[in-house]
Amino acid sequence: MTPETLEVNARSYRWMSRPVVVVCVDGCEPAYLDAAIAAGVAPCIERMRKTGADLLADCVVPSFTNPNNLSIVTGAPPAVHGICGNYFFDRELGQEVMMNDPKYLRAGTVLAAFADAGASLAVVTAKDKLRKLLGHRMKGICFSSEKADQATIEENGIDGVVEMVGMPVPSVYSAELSEFVFAAGVKLMESRRPDLMYLSTTDYVQHKAAPGSPAANAFYAMMDGYLAQLDALGATIVLTADHGMNDKHDADGAPKVIYLQDVLDDWYGKDQARVILPITDPYVVHHGALGSFATVYAPDEARVPGWIERIQRLPGMELVLSRKDAAARFELPPDRIGDIVVVSEQSTVIGTSASRHDLSALEVPLRSHGGVSEQRVPLICNRPVTGIAASRRLRNFDALDLALNHAQ
Repeated sequence: MTPETLEVNARSYRWMSRPVVVVCVDGCEPAYLDAAIAAGVAPCIERMRKTGADLLADCVVPSFTNPNNLSIVTGAPPAVHGICGNYFFDRELGQEVMMNDPKYLRAGTVLAAFADAGASLAVVTAKDKLRKLLGHRMKGICFSSEKADQATIEENGIDGVVEMVGMPVPSVYSAELSEFVFAAGVKLMESRRPDLMYLSTTDYVQHKAAPGSPAANAFYAMMDGYLAQLDALGATIVLTADHGMNDKHDADGAPKVIYLQDVLDDWYGKDQARVILPITDPYVVHHGALGSFATVYAPDEARVPGWIERIQRLPGMELVLSRKDAAARFELPPDRIGDIVVVSEQSTVIGTSASRHDLSALEVPLRSHGGVSEQRVPLICNRPVTGIAASRRLRNFDALDLALNHAQ
């Protein structure tokens, strides 16, 4: 007998009455949806916004992929689940590491809890870097587009994925990597009809194409077609994003970068400070590991106030906070961020040293994310929702709450 509700990370969720699909569209600035609808290429999304729920929410800062996807599937901020970037300095190991190992998770997911209670689950993500985190301790189907041809029953709960979807495994740097996610979601809903499904895309297109551009509209037209199919199959759909996206360049198209490691080396001596860029992951061609959020490790606590005051005066800086203040403001685990948290303004990114960033692969002017300026994201549902207080600050990690507790 299935329970009426489940409690996960101090939040209660009702058992689904119909299949639920939560979609995290990587890098989906709300303007992308506005432009696609205005161009007439997204009729399903337009209908969702008109007849369902059309809301805006705040994502987690740093506005990067891993912390936000994990917030969505745990229904909680990084202070609870522990994933506060794609990359961080592990003080215990004394080295910089990728935060894509489930050992860094400090909370269970809503997905795993429903699977344990008897629900059928499916997770499809574009990049494999997220798969093990999203599927941690979850019984069910969990695979990535990137390695769809390697899926096995033992590891992923499914095999023959490429044959099922009818698409070849796409390049990591392509719109098709995200299309594979949607196509797989539709095939799974047709053939397996999971109770709960989570689909997560990649922001390759959004890093290259601004809202309303032909490439962006083509991407959202593609997505809209698959959403229409999921809607026709009777699913409750909630769509949100892990973060927005903004131009990070000057009028001539040159990236606007503060190379903070170079600055601090010049001020205080080489390697007195350690600058960590949490955007860093294995896929840096489209952003050069440049985002609008960084953490700084100082030699000792006594120097931190003076460093904050001086960094704050750098042109292009929006916020410079102590570890304590940043952890409180952005709901981050204090032991996994630096002594100082640095956020640049909307059109500026932060790097380490100029020599460490290869921007030769940037084919178009830089677009990126990470700061407060990319915090506003869509939160829309294909069904009306009730019981949402007008004063409530909505977050992207309210997506499952919206789908399970408020959608009609």
